[in-house]
Amino acid sequence: MDIISLRRDFHMHPEVGFTEFRTASKVVEILTALGYEVIYGKDAMDGPSRRGLPTEEVLEAAYARALRDGANPAVVEQMRGGFTAVIGILKGKAAGPTVAFRFDMDALPVLESTDADHFPQSAGFRSVYEGNMHACAHDGHTAIGLGLAAELADGDFAGTVKLIFQPAEEGVRGAYSIVQKGMLDDVDYIFCHHLGTNLPLGEIHGGSSGFLATTKLAVHFHGVSSHAGATPEKGRNALLGAATALLNIHAIPRFSSGSTRVNVGVLEGGTAANIIPSYAKMIVETRSATEEVNRELEQRVRNIIAHSAAMHELEHEIEVIGAAIPIDYDEDMAALVIEEAKQVEGFTAFKVGAANSMGSEDASFLIRRVQERGGKGTYMAIGTDIPAPHHHPKFDIQEEILPRAVRLLHRIARRMLK
Repeated sequence: MDIISLRRDFHMHPEVGFTEFRTASKVVEILTALGYEVIYGKDAMDGPSRRGLPTEEVLEAAYARALRDGANPAVVEQMRGGFTAVIGILKGKAAGPTVAFRFDMDALPVLESTDADHFPQSAGFRSVYEGNMHACAHDGHTAIGLGLAAELADGDFAGTVKLIFQPAEEGVRGAYSIVQKGMLDDVDYIFCHHLGTNLPLGEIHGGSSGFLATTKLAVHFHGVSSHAGATPEKGRNALLGAATALLNIHAIPRFSSGSTRVNVGVLEGGTAANIIPSYAKMIVETRSATEEVNRELEQRVRNIIAHSAAMHELEHEIEVIGAAIPIDYDEDMAALVIEEAKQVEGFTAFKVGAANSMGSEDASFLIRRVQERGGKGTYMAIGTDIPAPHHHPKFDIQEEILPRAVRLLHRIARRMLK
């Protein structure tokens, strides 16, 4: 399997969270051709548990675009409405454990560079979807997953392999619905990974810690419009209520019990200078090193929002559009990863576990579910030199890491499925 070509194809057609129709369709087709049982669409995700779902208009436009660009109509019909997870399952020739691997598929709303020194531009595989870009290596992750699927297709092992192709990792939105559907309930071991993460080519961390618990909230304020000059007292200013909340959210004190972050990333509302705004929207996130502190931080944010709305006689609604928890990897699984990496040519620097600065990861829900049911898991960081930071218009990866990562995951799978 030519995983370099696959990666470039995915890179050219980047699809943001819950709109990965073309990508997921190709994953389904390849897994099916390799002999895997394939679960996708509503069978792979709990609909109400999806977070931060795009509007129906956005979903339908992405669906039509995927059909235009070669997605299998019969497959994507089952994904319509944003059900883009794909689970590939292959049973071996004998009984044994169930081992899962997670691969995220989504891109970012980033306009990709057209500079001549940007390799995807010069090599002819820059994004054809203007404004969307694979700026976080998920194109590489998806290609690695399919490469692993090909290596294991002979079924010559004891147990079951489960390959999880996840939508909407960005914004920590997609994993929870897969967990809620029960897709992890039979898994004994799970291995997740990320390319890059500020590690050079050749370095690998068997386990990564330091991911923050987080909650992403979309807040809607509803007031009453009125003439700002003639009858301002008749209005109820939704934008003013949102601004009051913003200032007070950023005034929340730090916590002695753990590091915290709060941020209002979006504040919008109003239609004209002479109209009292009747609607405002705010998107805010909380983060902390622990779930407990994040819950308290989130509650303080909710209290501020409610009281800010009440001050200005507004109605309001709050919806959770993303969430994650910290990752507690199993040290023996991390050590196993390093043992196998030492047998793969090209890996030259090894750490069993290390802190990272990646923010938050919703693979945390997958790993936690497996651990809650008596299993084990880890989250690997696999180095590749990058010309620009993650989420940057000139982000790229060294493609030589792709076959190397496949060899590593293949060794891990064979070891766990003896």
